[in-house]
Amino acid sequence: MRIDLRGRVAVVTGAGRGIGRDVVTTLAGEGVRTVACDVTAGDLRSLGTDLASSGTENLQFECDVRDEAAVRETVRAAHGRLGRIDILINNAGVVDDATIEHLSESTWDLVQDVNVKGTFLMCKAVIPYMKAQRAGRIINAASFAAISPRVAGVAYASSKAAVAHLTRGLAGELGPWGITVNAYAPGMIPTEMNHFAELPEDQQQRLLETLTLRRWGTTGDIANLICFLASDRASYITGALIDVSGGKLATQIPAEAYDLAGDA
Repeated sequence: MRIDLRGRVAVVTGAGRGIGRDVVTTLAGEGVRTVACDVTAGDLRSLGTDLASSGTENLQFECDVRDEAAVRETVRAAHGRLGRIDILINNAGVVDDATIEHLSESTWDLVQDVNVKGTFLMCKAVIPYMKAQRAGRIINAASFAAISPRVAGVAYASSKAAVAHLTRGLAGELGPWGITVNAYAPGMIPTEMNHFAELPEDQQQRLLETLTLRRWGTTGDIANLICFLASDRASYITGALIDVSGGKLATQIPAEAYDLAGDA
């Protein structure tokens, strides 16, 4: 089975670093014309340099996904330059690290605005172009926290649960135009946002013991899933929330299997 995305146009938010950056470079490697959006100009310049030898067209836009006018203009400019928009990946996101009792209103608002409002505004901006094509792929970053929240992360978890429901609702609305809408729920993938790989060794081990596949995930694991969801091979998948957590919910106590395997 060959996934062929050559010539398609993908808009990716939060593209300057981490998962978003790997998604852009992976798509470019598949022949996709990419539109990278981020709030950090330096990261976008660095990404543009990395993509210079990719052999595909690539654009970078400094854009705050909370700003409807900026989002609308970015999408309009991208469509004007590249002629179509086939794929939207809503990757931009921020986290919180406080219990509700100590969570500030400003942090709550920031997390909801970037993670939920930003996803809503980007979807709203691309939908007319995708409807005109009668085809499109919208892929939203949820999180494993949307399934099972962590302590001192309720703002983030609630925002990602909202993204999961937004995904399902939008999938229903856009089905008549052949547009699919799906979300992915990453688990423990070390990035500059979560710093998993920088934790003390004992804390890392405690986290890994909660997984069926006892290893950190990689940004490439997400990028590969996105390539599939963006392709014609996934044309009958819509409204889904795909768990990419290394089997965190596969069994109640994943460590039991490792204990048994050790006795084999």
